[in-house]
Amino acid sequence: MIRLLHVEDDADIREIALMALDLTGEFEVVQCSSGMEALATITSYTPDVVLLDMMMPGMTGRQTLEKMRETPALANVPAVFMTARAQHAEIDELLQIGAAVVISKPFDPMALPDQIKRAMKKVR
Repeated sequence: MIRLLHVEDDADIREIALMALDLTGEFEVVQCSSGMEALATITSYTPDVVLLDMMMPGMTGRQTLEKMRETPALANVPAVFMTARAQHAEIDELLQIGAAVVISKPFDPMALPDQIKRAMKKVR
């Protein structure tokens, strides 16, 4: 089972992603609606991969990942970003701070599990 932490403020997107990941039977998904909730969750849950929304109120996906990286157990956990603002400059910036993959929104739910698995292989 792949332990995945999904951080996304949009409930509809969380639901679609959860359905797509559950269909494979390969993912154990824990979802959070904010960066602050994710940081609280990682004190008791260590994911194998993190799926982060880029634009969230309060704390961006990038800020959330930077805080997560301060925890030694999460220093090298693959991070996959989802963003509606997939400009080349932003994608390059996310890749430079350690994103394995950047997925554009709207995303293809059926492709999501394979995109995440490819991202995990890329990091290993």
